[in-house]
Amino acid sequence: MAREARFFRTPALILKRRNFDEADRLLTVITPEHGKRDVIAKGARKTTSTKTGHVELFTIVDMLISRGRTFDIVTQAEMQRPYLPLREDLQRGAYASYIAELLDRFTMLGEDDFRTLYVLINETFQRLCEADDPRLVTRYYEIRLLDVTGFRPELNQCILTGEAIQPEDQFFSPAEGGVVSPAGARQTTNLLPISLSALKLLRHMQRSPYAQVYTLQISDSLHNEVERLLLGYIAYILESRLQSVNFIRRLRAKP
Repeated sequence: MAREARFFRTPALILKRRNFDEADRLLTVITPEHGKRDVIAKGARKTTSTKTGHVELFTIVDMLISRGRTFDIVTQAEMQRPYLPLREDLQRGAYASYIAELLDRFTMLGEDDFRTLYVLINETFQRLCEADDPRLVTRYYEIRLLDVTGFRPELNQCILTGEAIQPEDQFFSPAEGGVVSPAGARQTTNLLPISLSALKLLRHMQRSPYAQVYTLQISDSLHNEVERLLLGYIAYILESRLQSVNFIRRLRAKP
């Protein structure tokens, strides 16, 4: 059996960044072929370090990484894509934090093949830099992430009875992972109401490319309903709520 190379070069997107020891940074990165990893950027907090400015949050960095016993070590780092609006605009940065936190919570260290997820988060960050409606970008990302990670919600037939969903208001069960018809609702509890408009929007996002979604004009009330449903489902899957959600809501509440 061939030994793993001691060094490997990879593009990496920085999801998290924490101070480590006196001058280092501990980074959580996602790479297309080497999965999610915790890596140490030694000396990155020193102003004289060649890594300073190349290990910013929500950026794609070309990294040369040395495998280590506890943590891998970043020996070289060169920023490739800065996604500047995510750090220069508070609202876009707040949504980027949520998107990164969500991916971090849905994945584990050490998994190898992240190519689909790597493409997804990079496309989402680019859309977030450009879009006028970051909420729509985020909802589309949630739907796609649920697909990729195996938690695709059932939106076309009742998850309990198997009957086709009729064009009327329905219910959604986070525990069962899908829509429940009015007839099926009599068989269970802990359901969330879902309007026909919200169901149509979720179905459209689930089956359509982003090019057919980003031009939609969504009312605040419909945004709020779809957000409530997806966040409730995600919180059920993760068995906790995400920290970045509260910050987004406080930010949105400011005039």
